[in-house]
Amino acid sequence: MKRAFASLCAALAVTGTVVTGCGHGPDSGTPGPATAVPRPLTWQQELRIGDAQQRLTRRCMNSHGFAYWEDRTLTLRESMPVRYVQDDVAWAEDYGYGGRIEARQDQLRLHNPVAAYRQSLSPTRRAAFDKALDGSGDDVQILSARLPGGQEVRTRLGGCTKAAEEALYGDPADWFRASKTATGLPALYDEQLLRDRQLTTAVTAWSRCVKRAGFSYPDPQAARDAVRENTARLGATGADKAFATERRTAAADATCARATSLKTVATARETYYVDRLPGRYGEALDTYRRLERQAYDRAVRIVPQRA
Repeated sequence: MKRAFASLCAALAVTGTVVTGCGHGPDSGTPGPATAVPRPLTWQQELRIGDAQQRLTRRCMNSHGFAYWEDRTLTLRESMPVRYVQDDVAWAEDYGYGGRIEARQDQLRLHNPVAAYRQSLSPTRRAAFDKALDGSGDDVQILSARLPGGQEVRTRLGGCTKAAEEALYGDPADWFRASKTATGLPALYDEQLLRDRQLTTAVTAWSRCVKRAGFSYPDPQAARDAVRENTARLGATGADKAFATERRTAAADATCARATSLKTVATARETYYVDRLPGRYGEALDTYRRLERQAYDRAVRIVPQRA
């Protein structure tokens, strides 16, 4: 249950369900009045940013004399992220939990054209490829951020990867700090959310609902775990049977999530706890949303939305 709710926290805090800002009270944690934050992006808009980043990277690599391939193999509908609360019944009836989509993507990663192309290069050209893509020496920027829980994280950024990020977000250091803060916020309140009576009541109602549909699971994560285990157990020879079970389970899951308003309740309770975080985190969320919106506004001029 804890892992399931942790997944819920991570999904909701950053992916567009929090509609008010953190309280802007003192850092001691005293909540202040909730204030509006920049409108969060949809997953479709986030996907377009990712596509734009790939396009910019490809252009940059081409300018260095190298080939580079973008990954746009999934349709827009196939690209929908399956989060803890999934209440799109039609999607679930077609794709289940996206198991076959994931398997296809795994196969494509094994036969990644960029990796194959890099491997085909001579050692000298391969080193030049790596330098163009990720930079070296003075071109590499070391980014650091302190997570809300106190840990420090670092990453290296250079070459065409850095150029693409700069073109979308501006200063990569600002984006790195803002994104790491935003994605780390659930660690500050997930234990409270785990015990939240309104949310646990909604999950219990969901569990009763799927039981009436013929399934016995305490929460959506348990349903997905069972589907994965069943798919692995049946293997290639039982793939069709496993997928049929996946679709039935996912459809019941989504139907019950909709019937019990699980997403609405989860969103409201997430917002409740985020609004009570110290004011500096509200400012970090503002920055995160602002930079994401800036990146999207730039992305629409670079790539079309997927069909």
